[in-house]
Amino acid sequence: MAFENLSDKLQNIFKSLKGKGRLSEADVKAALKEVKMALLEADVNFKVVKNFVNTVGERAVGQDVLNSLTPGQMVIKIVNEEMVKLLGEQTVELQLKPSNEITVIMMCGLQGAGKTTTVAKLAGKLKSKGRKPLLVACDIYRPAAIDQLQINGDKQGVSVFSMGDKHKPLNIAKAAMEHAVKNSYNVVIIDTAGRLHIDEAMMEELQEIKANITVHQTILVVDAMTGQDAVNVSEMFNEKLTIDGVILTKLDGDTRGGAALSIRAVTGRPILYVGMGEKLADLEQFYPDRMASRILGMGDILTLIDKAQADFDETKARELEKKIKKAEFDFNDFLDQMQQVKKMGGITDLLGMLPGVGKQLKDVEIDEKALSSTEAIIYSMTKAERSNPDLLNLPRKKRIAAGAGVEIGEVNALVKQFEQSKKMMKQFSGMMGKGGKHGGKFKMPFGF
Repeated sequence: MAFENLSDKLQNIFKSLKGKGRLSEADVKAALKEVKMALLEADVNFKVVKNFVNTVGERAVGQDVLNSLTPGQMVIKIVNEEMVKLLGEQTVELQLKPSNEITVIMMCGLQGAGKTTTVAKLAGKLKSKGRKPLLVACDIYRPAAIDQLQINGDKQGVSVFSMGDKHKPLNIAKAAMEHAVKNSYNVVIIDTAGRLHIDEAMMEELQEIKANITVHQTILVVDAMTGQDAVNVSEMFNEKLTIDGVILTKLDGDTRGGAALSIRAVTGRPILYVGMGEKLADLEQFYPDRMASRILGMGDILTLIDKAQADFDETKARELEKKIKKAEFDFNDFLDQMQQVKKMGGITDLLGMLPGVGKQLKDVEIDEKALSSTEAIIYSMTKAERSNPDLLNLPRKKRIAAGAGVEIGEVNALVKQFEQSKKMMKQFSGMMGKGGKHGGKFKMPFGF
């Protein structure tokens, strides 16, 4: 995650605090000096850092903290609370009109921020919530921008309105509104042109659209990897256009991530979503409290559950539960569970959301490719072999290994792992289905 280095530094600072039986005012000030340096190195805006450290310091040197039985924990609690405030405190939803009216969303940003891809991601998210979105191709300058929007729209099953690159963006937007009314679309998302840098011509084009069409939400897409520049861009767009919110992309990259900690404080505008990967499904609602927890190394169990919920198939889970209780679990089920983990983002990402696990995994190599190798082995089996693993004798295993391009030892290891999983699931089948949502039937993927 973007905050890996910051998270490590903060955890080391807090570890030294917790190691002290009592804290003096000097201890707190020394620790906050290190926190200040860590935040600045993460590219957090210097004014934001100054205010943050001062606020934490004022609270942390109070008598209630210094005389506490666990002063180190109290300081961490204060840092967490102030970081949540810094990130926005409340989760802000994208404001939509009732479904019988049209909500117009104008997306803007600099070139390279991932705006066109984010437009399609947002449309897919709104479609999954029962809306009928229409994408509008108003980026008439960047080569292949219209084609990119069309391709991504098709992947999401969302319609795209285009008039090519020979018309003014305003005229395209006006025609799209007429098309939306005639065809009962209730969300119109306008993909506007980006530039390599902010210029007056771009701003005038965006202002012209807002002046002639009722735009309900103006959303800025910002690349988190640009660090402090992302904050400056947000501030300038907000001054010129009055944005309603920000979508921060590439937050999964190897970046310092300070933009996420600065944008709300500098612009006063909320972060609505964050892009956490290349796939069209990798657009997550932004939760200030969860992000603060991840930065401070406390994990993010709620997002982990959300990911599981999104890919949860209750019918399949009930069928699988019955199979396990009857010891009928087979390689088809094993494959289903493995693919569910992949859809949720991969083992490394999932384990990183568990409290205390992310730091432990730092120097551990988790071979995600092993999942692909396992898939290849299962796909090399016949339908009968997948359904009845007892058929897997030596000649069959040799054939499967050759088909999957692996050594026979890998096939034997998978069969052994499968048998162990099957025994374990049979043993714990009585414990399944307790707690959670979906009528008490929610479960995390198993088999790994």
